[in-house]
Amino acid sequence: MLLMYAAVGMIGIAVFIVTNTIFQDEEEFKAQEKLEDNESNAKDEIAAHGAILKYSRPFFKRYVSPIVSQMKKKKQIKERYRRKLAAAGLTQILTPEDFYSFKLFLILGFPVTFLGLREFLGETWPMSYIPILALVGYFYPDIWIKGKIEKRQKQITMEMPFAVDMLALSVEAGLDFVAAMSKVIEKAKKGALTDEFEILIKEIKVGASRAEALRNLAWRIDMITISSFCATLIAADSVGASIGPILKALSAEIRQKKSAEAEKAGATAATKILFPMMFLIVPAVFLIVAAPLVLQYLNEQ
Repeated sequence: MLLMYAAVGMIGIAVFIVTNTIFQDEEEFKAQEKLEDNESNAKDEIAAHGAILKYSRPFFKRYVSPIVSQMKKKKQIKERYRRKLAAAGLTQILTPEDFYSFKLFLILGFPVTFLGLREFLGETWPMSYIPILALVGYFYPDIWIKGKIEKRQKQITMEMPFAVDMLALSVEAGLDFVAAMSKVIEKAKKGALTDEFEILIKEIKVGASRAEALRNLAWRIDMITISSFCATLIAADSVGASIGPILKALSAEIRQKKSAEAEKAGATAATKILFPMMFLIVPAVFLIVAAPLVLQYLNEQ
């Protein structure tokens, strides 16, 4: 009975999507699609974020996003996912509406893929897996973007000491803040932090104040270290203090925190390896040591 209701619900959603799609502005979508096709770098960037997004995006972008953009709770969707997308560095690839459409699309996408594989491989997998897969499909994007955020924040943490050191040297050499940031982007290895610095420079050049651009930087990255960095620079800027010595002190503090985190990770590594050692290494060592003794005892008998 549950499977029947699920099937009816899926058919209803599919009919609604198809019906709504018929009345969409085909000219506008085709123009947008052609524009995206010309941006080969964007396609490569999308592919770098995983096969599920790569192959799902054309479908949910075309058929589900227009529906989500007309929903009454569109504002709540934007507020809920806008910062997550910014922290993951995905604002150029997905809008909040696209991300929510991704979640809705996978409710159907995972079960349909399951049924296709089941038919193609000739397996007899239970149909009761379909509701579970639909649930997994809805929550998968949340797990995926959480992993993206954590990975990007770790990368920024690794890049921070060199970037702050270079920024301090550039400021003390006589460069202004924007020129110093440009020098950091030029000399530092291309990564998440340099991408954020580029956005910061663009915001300042189009008219935002340094304080406003720094607040936006802290909001996008959503890390305590970056928030502290930005707050310190904003405070120094408000009183007209020289930021060179402040940046040096910040660099020393960031390196100290990084060292403390490395020591903490090293301390927890011993605990993490304890269980694999007990269940995998210790039995193997015991067999190597005990096997000759057992064989000798059996031969003597």
